[in-house]
Amino acid sequence: MTGELHGKSESEWRAILSPEQFRILRQKGTERPGTGEYENHKEQGVYSCVGCGTPLYKSTTKFSSGCGWPAFFDAIPGAVSRHKDKTLGVTRIEITCTACGGHLGHVFKGEGFKTPTDERHCVNSVSLKFHGE
Repeated sequence: MTGELHGKSESEWRAILSPEQFRILRQKGTERPGTGEYENHKEQGVYSCVGCGTPLYKSTTKFSSGCGWPAFFDAIPGAVSRHKDKTLGVTRIEITCTACGGHLGHVFKGEGFKTPTDERHCVNSVSLKFHGE
């Protein structure tokens, strides 16, 4: 897909996303910790990909991790893909929207949180859109 990012050209993504959404979803950026609208969000519902609308996380899997970003212990099955990320000199696991490839954040394991999966999906609020029940 030369020149295209999961079915859309860069100019098409730029037309539908804000500059900050484009920076994070399409260029694998990160929002500053503690600045995202969903970090302390507690309403019941579903968090979808802001790029394509695919449901990614249920509010029942969200927990307070104190990391500065929204944290979830599991995604909706099949909605989130995992990829090795070696950009900072260490291997991390990047998570993306399976449907559009939008960068969501990273997943961390074994941190000792009392969750069913012992995982923390650390997600940029900018990558998400909340839909209440």
